[in-house]
Amino acid sequence: MDIYEKAAQIIKKSKTAVVLTGAGISTESGIPDFRSPGSGLWEKVNPMEALSSEVLYNSPKKFYNLGFKIITSMKDAAPNKAHYIIAKMEELGLIDLVVTQNIDSLHYKAGSKNVYEVHGTTRTCSCVKCGRKFDTADVEKKVLEGEIPPMCRCGGIIRPDVVLFGDMLPECFFESIKKVEAAELLIVVGSSLSVSPVNYLADICKRLIIINIGETFYDSKSDIILRENISVALEHVMKYIISGDDSRCQSPLMI
Repeated sequence: MDIYEKAAQIIKKSKTAVVLTGAGISTESGIPDFRSPGSGLWEKVNPMEALSSEVLYNSPKKFYNLGFKIITSMKDAAPNKAHYIIAKMEELGLIDLVVTQNIDSLHYKAGSKNVYEVHGTTRTCSCVKCGRKFDTADVEKKVLEGEIPPMCRCGGIIRPDVVLFGDMLPECFFESIKKVEAAELLIVVGSSLSVSPVNYLADICKRLIIINIGETFYDSKSDIILRENISVALEHVMKYIISGDDSRCQSPLMI
């Protein structure tokens, strides 16, 4: 039994499973991660100068000319094979929830239904005064027309629904703690597990599978480590999951 088959067996035998995804799953979709040497976004841009609530409120022109452009740069990205495989795993009842650190909406685009976006989303923006929601494309149009900061008709500033440095995490993060505590398995995909407090989920899980190109802070705890291209690893695992099962005989990649 090879390591992919072992991973498949753990997933199939787990009554409840949660997937946690990080920036590494989206690099195949053309979205750079943040910390990889030589290519990480934070090697080119200081995050506290681009995506912090302090800059948003105190230097809105800097935020909307720098951080907001990073946010809107993800709008045309398409899901890759890894996103589709995870969506198929949910459809087959193999996983119960996707918790993602990513703001790119690619899990939704791939068809995942139960997703907790613990760092927010690029899809929408909100007025900080009245809470009214806006499509990010409409807010981008305001910014391109020179309305900085973009304003709601109530007089409040419109900001992205992304968790910026200095913001509190949304309620779904605390719900994800409960879900992971109750689950039999956590599958980490494309995360170095270096960002707190989300990496706390790896502390509290019962069993752990890690699929990531680089080392993580929780490798020593993991039952299985697949340190390679994420789509390739997931495809190998899914082939073992569906083999010999007529109800799952159609390839998860035929989408």
